[in-house]
Amino acid sequence: MNFKSKETNGLVATIAIAMANYIEAGSIIAAASSLSLWQAYLNIDNVQIGLLSALSANALGAAIGALIGGPLTDKLGRKFIFKYDLLLYMFGMLFIILAFNFAMLLIGTIIVGIAVGIGVPVAWTYIAEEAPEKERAKRVGVAQLAWSIGPAITFLLAVIAAPFGLFGSRMIFLHLFIIAGVTWWIRQGMSESEIWEAEKEKEREETLQDIKKTSVIKELFTNPVNLKAMLLLIGIYLFWNLTSGAMGYFMPFIYESVGGLSSAQANILQAVLWFLTVVTTYFGFMKLGDKVNQRLLFGIGATMGIVAWVILTFAPMNWISLILFVVLWGSAAGIGAQAFYALWTSELFPTRYRAGAQGLMYFIVRTGISIYSFVLPTILATLGFRVTGIIMISFLVIHAVIGIVLTPKTQGKTLKEIEEERYGESPTYNVKESIENNKLNEARG
Repeated sequence: MNFKSKETNGLVATIAIAMANYIEAGSIIAAASSLSLWQAYLNIDNVQIGLLSALSANALGAAIGALIGGPLTDKLGRKFIFKYDLLLYMFGMLFIILAFNFAMLLIGTIIVGIAVGIGVPVAWTYIAEEAPEKERAKRVGVAQLAWSIGPAITFLLAVIAAPFGLFGSRMIFLHLFIIAGVTWWIRQGMSESEIWEAEKEKEREETLQDIKKTSVIKELFTNPVNLKAMLLLIGIYLFWNLTSGAMGYFMPFIYESVGGLSSAQANILQAVLWFLTVVTTYFGFMKLGDKVNQRLLFGIGATMGIVAWVILTFAPMNWISLILFVVLWGSAAGIGAQAFYALWTSELFPTRYRAGAQGLMYFIVRTGISIYSFVLPTILATLGFRVTGIIMISFLVIHAVIGIVLTPKTQGKTLKEIEEERYGESPTYNVKESIENNKLNEARG
């Protein structure tokens, strides 16, 4: 099959790239919704549950993948990653689908996590680089939409598959395997990011002129502009994810063990929560993110999330409090830290190490989540849900303060304008314009 003859560009390319988020979120939710089934089938204890969570696509597995994938994306190109990341994902998913012991389940979980981590930074980078400046939030919102649709569909599938037990859960993982295969096939027709190509051309010219460069890691941690950006991005994403990431993996478990719900009831609640996230992602972030003050939009989402957890923590866990929680948190997530992190992390760093910076920050965030996920079952068992809820609320307050105070002023600007404002004039985009002019002249000539 000749993949080169099939072109994938524009909104279709954005959707194909955004499917990385569907696969990531779907993998987390598929694992979460099947956790009690695997526990019963394999007779695994709390330590092993914590290990699965800590090394999954929700935590350290993805962290390691991002640390690998970010620099590779900047060095070898966005298109290079798209050729291989989903193949690795599908290989790991086969281990989970066919798992008959804890070792197979753990190996598959780790491989899937690494593959997800490799794919996430390149997805956000490519979408932002190819998006029109007046629609960057809208295009990045497509990825956020996929990230929301994945859990909504996966939880609904979990309800449908519940009568079939663990076999039904294996089929849910199989649906992710199939979607990954279709997405990989579509991605093969994508072109390389023009901004990245321009950056490589500039680097070749600098090499010929023997211009020395500061290492990426050193520049990230010594440049005050980068340090402020990392404080904002790690601050909002880490502390929000310490709550949200734990929810993604453990919320059905909490509904069942603390609230006394059945597995089907827990999955229905989560499906409704994610459906609301889909709605507010589209009507909130995608429709308003390029137009409404981003500090205001972020602040509304952050406040709603805090109120949701206050209700869940201090009110009796009954249907009234659960529905209020689901409505508030589900709606807040659509205009929350995940969406703004994906947008701002692609805007606030130069092309030379845009994906590498994302990979490093994603590694830090997911490592933090992995540590917290590992100890969370023990915290729940020893300190109880109320203390755990107070910890979650504290994380959300910290993320809200950082995000509201440090909201960047990038709305409506091109990546070139943002980079020049933050770092001074960048020759990358001049090279890009030269490449585009050469291509146009060749086409005319």
